[in-house]
Amino acid sequence: MSAASPRITCPVLAGKVTSAAEAATHIHDGDRVGMSGFTGAGYPKAVPAALAERAKDAHDRGEEFGIDLWTGASTAPELDGVLAEAGAVRKRLPFQSDPTLREAINTGETEYVDTHLSHSAQQAWFGFYGQLNVAVIEVAAILPNGLLVPGSSVGNNKSWLQLADKVILEVNDWHPRAYEGFHDIYYGTKLPPERRPIQLTDPLQRIGDPYLRVDPEKVLAVVHTDAPDRNLPFKPADEQSKAMAHHVVDFLRHEINHGRLPKNLLPLQSGIGNVANAVMAELAHSEFEELLAYTEVIQDGMLDLIDTGKLTAVSATSFSLSAERAEAFNARAEEYKGRILLRTQEVSNHPEAIRRLGVISINGMVEADIYGNVNSTHVMGSSIINGIGGSGDFARNAYLNFFVSGSVAKGGAISSIVPFASHVDHTEHDTQILVTEQGLADLRGLSPAARARTIIANCAHPDYADLLQDYFDRAVAQNPRGRHTPHLLGEALSWHGNYQSTGSMRP
Repeated sequence: MSAASPRITCPVLAGKVTSAAEAATHIHDGDRVGMSGFTGAGYPKAVPAALAERAKDAHDRGEEFGIDLWTGASTAPELDGVLAEAGAVRKRLPFQSDPTLREAINTGETEYVDTHLSHSAQQAWFGFYGQLNVAVIEVAAILPNGLLVPGSSVGNNKSWLQLADKVILEVNDWHPRAYEGFHDIYYGTKLPPERRPIQLTDPLQRIGDPYLRVDPEKVLAVVHTDAPDRNLPFKPADEQSKAMAHHVVDFLRHEINHGRLPKNLLPLQSGIGNVANAVMAELAHSEFEELLAYTEVIQDGMLDLIDTGKLTAVSATSFSLSAERAEAFNARAEEYKGRILLRTQEVSNHPEAIRRLGVISINGMVEADIYGNVNSTHVMGSSIINGIGGSGDFARNAYLNFFVSGSVAKGGAISSIVPFASHVDHTEHDTQILVTEQGLADLRGLSPAARARTIIANCAHPDYADLLQDYFDRAVAQNPRGRHTPHLLGEALSWHGNYQSTGSMRP
């Protein structure tokens, strides 16, 4: 690519344009490498594949080659997948969703540090993970003065660019050039004891810069690409998702009627998945107007809600769109300017901002127990699925938090409401509202025993409700001095044991 490229106009950095293979030679065995990417958006497309080839060649020679890989969140097969397949990821943080990498984690080949998304940059700044050797960051353009126009995600890019000893940039022509002006990069974060409040009081308030900064002396290579993000299709909302969405939206009406929410609600946050999109669709056909969102990820449903005029504006750190929706957005990006603001994840997920704004949080779960402890990451207690992501950032600090799941899985062989969660990501102290297609359990202000009765009555599938009630009744009877949170310790995880032994949780 020539120095005259319209996407790389800084003379110094234009002189460092090279191939992905050449750029990958700057990454060595044992390096800690921070890469861009958040929920399949804005990740480098070329250097990871070249790095995977280096790893394979080294392994063929009988040499060690592996890195510690840090990102913003999940990426794509072109990053996590190829590196995991090459056996090149020794440690991974803070969130992933790639099946090949997941297998490496669950077999013990790769260490996985599953941490809250608001913590990852902060803990890197604290030095808890060691020195970051290389940053590989995708951007939409490089300006003449060396400033970087971010792309479809921000994530931890600011921190990786600042912390890394060496930097490799990928400039991706697939991103619309109109992205300039979509971002708010906050450079005011300081370390304790010098920290100051984040002066953010409105989701669309700008508190930073439109650009990422990089020391040009640290940039060793610039790679040109033209490739789309991992844009996965979303399944059309099924009846189960629609039922859960209806429960959520109807409950919001209930809160308005009781004076606990304004008519235009409070800023919305929703995790990834069909239920989140179904909630947005339900809101699109509702009476609600002038909605706002303060979230991590913008999915199809939220973008559709902007198009209806119901959602005035959204603050996030990334997109996660279907291929069709991404193509449509790229063609019309200029029209969304001023209504979408992409921030660093240390701000989008910051507990201070979430609590101040009074966010309404909606996230998925794997299972919840009868007392409200929520498992959002593990199957049968041991096998990681993806990670905690930002659900904890939002759940603990939200004005209202919802955890949603179908009441059963695997054709009814698994109940999502169990006597005791096989893994706990969100304790009963952080859980406010559980939702399945069966109904909604409002747990606010309830004792553990009252929570159990409410969850069983409202959220459990009929095939399991009587079994759960029987467990609870016997736990009460057998714990005369332990009735605050009564358990039968010998049975608490027996449902999971049943499934592993017989293929069904049913006794």
